[in-house]
Amino acid sequence: MIDHAHDLACVRDATERLLTAAAKLDNAAVAEPSRLPGWSRGHVLAHLARNADALVNVLEGRPMYLSADARDADIERDAPRALDVQLTDVRESAARFARAGEAPADWSRTVELRNGVTDSASRVPFRRWAEVELHHVDLGIGYELEDLPQEFVRRESDFLAERFLGHPDVPSLVIEAEGGPVLRSGRAEGAAVTVGGRPADVLGWLCGRRDGSALTASGGPLPALPPL
Repeated sequence: MIDHAHDLACVRDATERLLTAAAKLDNAAVAEPSRLPGWSRGHVLAHLARNADALVNVLEGRPMYLSADARDADIERDAPRALDVQLTDVRESAARFARAGEAPADWSRTVELRNGVTDSASRVPFRRWAEVELHHVDLGIGYELEDLPQEFVRRESDFLAERFLGHPDVPSLVIEAEGGPVLRSGRAEGAAVTVGGRPADVLGWLCGRRDGSALTASGGPLPALPPL
């Protein structure tokens, strides 16, 4: 069972870690490339702020974004801002998300995200937690996949394995992260490829942050996963 209150607390903790780490940057560093192709660190920080507001929209029954073009334009507009402006925006938008999460609500209701994707409202806080943790890594400022909370690594790996379940371009997969539960993903039919490795490497492969070269694969080659 998903505990949205627990996940909201985890979002707050993750946001504080990110803000504390990013505060050590300067304006020049914010303009430098992040680990995401084509995005500076400013793009990542701008996206985090706008994503918080977008998830407030989701929780309050509005469209997540006006459009894909509007989402991209907002990030491009906000990316060049100075560090202090970026951090204030991330902090204030996070506070708006926290307030929306604290409001009385039916957490079992279904909400709509981007591209027609639907989910339980109770999973929105976890989705935000994933945004904060993974984009902290994307900033390239010393926070690595190995530094992520173990609970998050386990749950996000499970979430992503479920996301690829039944995907026509992903072969049947058995995923065995060291010390974790066995996960199944990909197509239901066909011989399964068994993938194993350290939890951080498994998550990195599933979320497109690592190429999988540190993983083992038996029963077939390690497949290239579609973009998220």
